[in-house]
Amino acid sequence: MAKPLTIVFALYPDVTHLDFTGPHQVLCNLPGAVAIGASALGGSIEAQGLVFGDLARLADIEFCDVLCVPGGFGCTDAMADPVYMDQIKRLAAGARYVTSVCTGSLILGAAGLLKGRRAACHWAWRDMLSLFGAIPDPARVVRDGNILTGGGVTAGIDFGLTLAAEIAGPEFAQAIQLNLEYAPAPPFEAGRPETAPAAILELVMARRGSQMDERRLAIERVARSVGL
Repeated sequence: MAKPLTIVFALYPDVTHLDFTGPHQVLCNLPGAVAIGASALGGSIEAQGLVFGDLARLADIEFCDVLCVPGGFGCTDAMADPVYMDQIKRLAAGARYVTSVCTGSLILGAAGLLKGRRAACHWAWRDMLSLFGAIPDPARVVRDGNILTGGGVTAGIDFGLTLAAEIAGPEFAQAIQLNLEYAPAPPFEAGRPETAPAAILELVMARRGSQMDERRLAIERVARSVGL
């Protein structure tokens, strides 16, 4: 019988649900996996129109083998929440792997876990990692020691398979991939700013507008407050 593998997804309101559910779908298939969704207060949180309920309270989780922090527009509020951040630091200290998807790496950075480490993030926010002493890396999945970070949103599946191969071996990870029929064939080459048509990139940036400026200011405030 496989030894239990405790995987904690540290959630918060307004998390990007695919940042969580993508790697969860992969990692819950690992031998002995016990995947736990948790938040600062436990109970329920809302995430872009979906509600995740019956969440554990982070403080009630004694330890985990894998800590995964998803991204989302709620990440700036999570970074400013001392209850949430204290639990991230505590669980990370004993975890075998400390991981993130998308802007979850900014949360790891705010927790002081990425100093001098290479890390991935969503392309629009990747440069903000340097505020926390991290080295921004454009790769879809980045490993630096026991820290694995995935890029934006859909990269969470690639990250999950990478970690699955690390834990259970490449063949087991490939079996998971086949069972999920994960064979990306996007209809457009618009998934990264380097490949998207210029007009599409301009449209996306315009839609974000002042929201990006406000979020950047919030992240800068967090970086100053933690002395990084």
